[in-house]
Amino acid sequence: MKQRCFWVTSSKLYQEYHDNEWGKPVYDDKTLFEFLLLETFQAGLSWITILNKRENFRNAFDNFDYRKIAKYPESKYQSLLQDAGIIRNKLKIKSAITNAKLFMQIQEEFGSFSKFIWAYVNDKPILNQFENREDVPATTTLSEKISKDLKKRGFKFVGSTVIYAYMQAIGMVNDHTKNCFKYPVL
Repeated sequence: MKQRCFWVTSSKLYQEYHDNEWGKPVYDDKTLFEFLLLETFQAGLSWITILNKRENFRNAFDNFDYRKIAKYPESKYQSLLQDAGIIRNKLKIKSAITNAKLFMQIQEEFGSFSKFIWAYVNDKPILNQFENREDVPATTTLSEKISKDLKKRGFKFVGSTVIYAYMQAIGMVNDHTKNCFKYPVL
């Protein structure tokens, strides 16, 4: 049986996410936005809740197309509030629309969101060497810095904890614990 990180449950969905996505560097803006949207909705909830609703989010938010989301009219916002398949939090739904607009502003300024976000780590993932649950932080100085920058730009639901989880999800930091089969052999 494969040894996985401490947070992975017996859920096949969780295992597949851990084995195939989590900690794997993502440079594609569309996928970077998908994870940003999902992480902001996850704030205060468990990640498995979001994973279980991921396809519902994909359908509700036009396949995570930030260009479309940025132009959502009030009627679309109202329909999202009625969508039982997603997290129906007014502020989080509004933030998805706001963040989509700001995401595109960063693309204009930096050429891509990927260039912007990966510049924080000089385009190279940080490989941590954590032994167990107690070692893995909820935030870091870097997640705090990115959070402050995004908030200054107007992004919502991007606190330091959300941003650190985002950094883990998109592979900016590799936090697979040393006993995990996904921990890279150096």
